[in-house]
Amino acid sequence: MPQINPHINFNGNAEEAFNFYKSVFGGEFAMIMRFKDMSGPEHPVAAHEANKIMHIALPIGNNILMANDVPESMGPTNENENRSKISVSAASREEADHIFNGLSAGGQIEYPIGDSPWGSYFGMFRDKYGIEWMVDFDPRYKGQASPNG
Repeated sequence: MPQINPHINFNGNAEEAFNFYKSVFGGEFAMIMRFKDMSGPEHPVAAHEANKIMHIALPIGNNILMANDVPESMGPTNENENRSKISVSAASREEADHIFNGLSAGGQIEYPIGDSPWGSYFGMFRDKYGIEWMVDFDPRYKGQASPNG
C-alpha cells in the first residue's frame, strides 16, 4: 500500500523548524542536503543561499516528514496561505497530548485537543512556522491512521 509523506516548503528556516519537530517526535534525520551540495557549473548557487536546505527528511513512525527552503529566485512561500494540514495519528491519548503540546508551543491553536464529536481525541493548530497540524487518537484504530486524521 502506498504511503503519504508530507513535504513542506519554507522560506529559509527549514532547518530550524525540523530541529523543533525532531525535539517533539525524536529520531534522527535520514537526510540533510544543502543547496551548496548540488552547486556546480550547470547549477550555480548564490553564496547567501548555499547553506539553505535543499532537502531534509525526518522519519516519524513508518512515514517521513520532508521539506526544503525555497530559493529566493522562485519567490517566497506564503506561510499564511498553507491550505493543507499534516495529520498525525497517535497511538495513545498521552502521545497525542505530547505531540499536540510540543508542536503547538508558540503557535496558534485552532481546535483545542479533547474529545471530538466524532469519537476520537483530536486537536488542530498552526505551529510557530505557519504549518498546520491535526493530532488525532482514535482507540478504534489502535496504531493505524484514523480516517478522521
